Amino acid sequence: MTLVKFNNKPNNTLMPGFNDVFDSIFTDNFFSDRLVSRVPAVNISESENNYHVELAAPGLKKEDFKLNLERNVLTISVEQSAGQKDDQKNYSKREYSYSSFVRSFTLPESADHGQIEATYTDGILKIDIAKREEAKAIRRQIEIK
Repeated sequence: MTLVKFNNKPNNTLMPGFNDVFDSIFTDNFFSDRLVSRVPAVNISESENNYHVELAAPGLKKEDFKLNLERNVLTISVEQSAGQKDDQKNYSKREYSYSSFVRSFTLPESADHGQIEATYTDGILKIDIAKREEAKAIRRQIEIK
């Protein structure tokens, strides 16, 4: 496979260096390296018996994650060295890389700290936190008289 680069700049510019200044500011690299957060997105949901946390972190292994619970705060962290991936490849451009991140979540009082399970499948870290028995919703049909 050959990488093909396109150059859409006109060749007859009066001031070639001037356009390069604006091109460097408005390219995707300028903004992605400075303004875009490199913290994975998280979905948090609740079912009748559990709280669910899903963190999108593709390209990692389950060994890369550290989950800690201190008091009521669940902390998810990853620390990965930059040279850990395929250094033998000759990249033309390399964008996806998480070197490290930390996400912390305060658990509700109704969470059962002793029943937390985590799995990592298909780039998604799923954490299930059980609810205490007294926090589970009691549902029943009420008869109208």
